[in-house]
Amino acid sequence: MQGQPPPKPTRAMLLAAHGLEINDLIANGLRVLFCGINPGLYSGATGHHFARPGNRFWPALHVGGFTPRLMHPWEKAELLGLGLGITNFVARTTNTAAELTDEEIRAGAALLRRKVRRYAPRVLAILGIGAYRIGFGCKEAALGLQDQTIGSTRIWVLPNPSGLNAHYTPASLGRLFGELNAFIVQQG
Repeated sequence: MQGQPPPKPTRAMLLAAHGLEINDLIANGLRVLFCGINPGLYSGATGHHFARPGNRFWPALHVGGFTPRLMHPWEKAELLGLGLGITNFVARTTNTAAELTDEEIRAGAALLRRKVRRYAPRVLAILGIGAYRIGFGCKEAALGLQDQTIGSTRIWVLPNPSGLNAHYTPASLGRLFGELNAFIVQQG
């Protein structure tokens, strides 16, 4: 484990984090570029993606076989060495993704397409089917591999790992992340 966890943000720090941005964790030729909807206030206050306790992204990565151990948000830089990156549809932090407009998500999808063309990950994993449906105009999309691609990059849709998404348990998220990992391994 590298580094130490950041101090727990105070209420004032969380409020001050509204509208901040978190830098992408991205490099050329990643196996997977994970794309969240947008960072929450806890992430904005700490500077780390998926940082709020209760967010199931990090456990799902491990259970799905992407990381050799359960990693923590402050260890995010280690993901690049595993061929993994993180970005978002919308960079600005909000209390909940419900604060975003459809127009922001569509504009974010256009920016995301440009990033994917530039960095050429093997798979773009969208973390949130609603955001994918809005951003990419695919109203009938389901979880899993999509027919749509961006250049040679395949698109795979996963559930939003936020603790607010009660439709999926940690075990089911891990299984779904594992299906993506198995697909990548199978593709060579």
